[in-house]
Amino acid sequence: MKGNIFYAQSGGVTPVINATAFGLIEQYFKNKKYFGKFYAGKNGILGALNEELIDISSEKKSELELLKQTPGGAFGSCRLKLKDYVKSEKQFQRIFEVFKAHNIRYFFYNGGGDSQDTTNKISKFFKTKAYAISCIGLPKTIDNDLPITYCCPGYGSVAKYIATSTLEASLDVRSMSQTSTKVFILEVMGRHAGWLAASAGIIKKRAEDPPHLILFPEIEFKQGYFLKKVRNVINKYGYCVIVASEGIKSKNKFISDSGLKDSFGHAQLGGVAPVLSNMITSKLNVKVHWAVSDYLQRSARHIGSKVDVEQAYMLGKSGIEYAKDNISDVMLTIKKVAHKGKFKWKVGHAPLDKVANFEKMLPKNFIKTNGYEISKSCMSYITDLTQGEDYPTYETGFPRYANLNCKTINKKLKKFNS
Repeated sequence: MKGNIFYAQSGGVTPVINATAFGLIEQYFKNKKYFGKFYAGKNGILGALNEELIDISSEKKSELELLKQTPGGAFGSCRLKLKDYVKSEKQFQRIFEVFKAHNIRYFFYNGGGDSQDTTNKISKFFKTKAYAISCIGLPKTIDNDLPITYCCPGYGSVAKYIATSTLEASLDVRSMSQTSTKVFILEVMGRHAGWLAASAGIIKKRAEDPPHLILFPEIEFKQGYFLKKVRNVINKYGYCVIVASEGIKSKNKFISDSGLKDSFGHAQLGGVAPVLSNMITSKLNVKVHWAVSDYLQRSARHIGSKVDVEQAYMLGKSGIEYAKDNISDVMLTIKKVAHKGKFKWKVGHAPLDKVANFEKMLPKNFIKTNGYEISKSCMSYITDLTQGEDYPTYETGFPRYANLNCKTINKKLKKFNS
């Protein structure tokens, strides 16, 4: 089936999402005789709705090669959840018309759980139109919460950043704790799953080492017990370092719930670090500093994990091989290979029906019974994914990242009015 490719990036980006794009693009050029043109959607699926298609052959090869070391979403991303065929029929019909007009026969969507759901729905809709197309999901999420796949591209690099940031900030706090700050709080992403918070735990080798307390969404937050633990840690070690998931809950309610909703209908969280800081200051009367890793964690390509970069790249590269075989309705996955010693993995796949709208929580055996630390098995899992360095090239003292034109092709259809 010869036709054009449409690739798009979706949702919150990662330090390595462009490595997946580069793997796909590089392998496409090596197998160009099997396909037509390669289009990237400008701003995710909006590129299909707005008929804004970027022809990657118009980009400089030297800039495309830099994608593997570039953070952010090089072609633009978006947060747009397509509902079912009835509620979003106009949008599905528009995507069909754009794909048909541009002979798109291969659809790659690079994103998390909601994105895999979008890929699945588009595939099902196109079947009702008897339109031959191969729909393949490429996993991406720093939250590491997609099911079936052993891990998610983006997580290893962010875990490395969080662990390093916690270590460095802890050394600062410890050195000043006698006369200044007693408590430091680092807030990390993680609405329902504590994978990112857990990553800070890999720097802890002894009981006195930070982080002293990790707050997981999987463990109910109890204020009294928490404050008692903080006081005990300060009395014992002179300072306390806390890493908190943004999504920690008290009696099934986010403690930082702002009362607003985001574009996906999720509760919009207002920042857990200042809430915890006020709580500690008012109850324990000690000086507290806090920081929110926020966008810094998911764009920190300068400290990327070599394992993570290679996994992201290989998933993109493998995508073309799946497309050549006309395989559809799957998300590519990472599969751990049984071994002794060095961590080994390979690329596999799973049906989209099995991954869309499912979340993988932190396993119970990854959290110690005290509810504030990670277990040895969790530490082993995370350190496998943070191994190795893959530094970007530097020019004049800072990283050299890709600079694409992202010029869109001429449109064939009328403007879409949603």
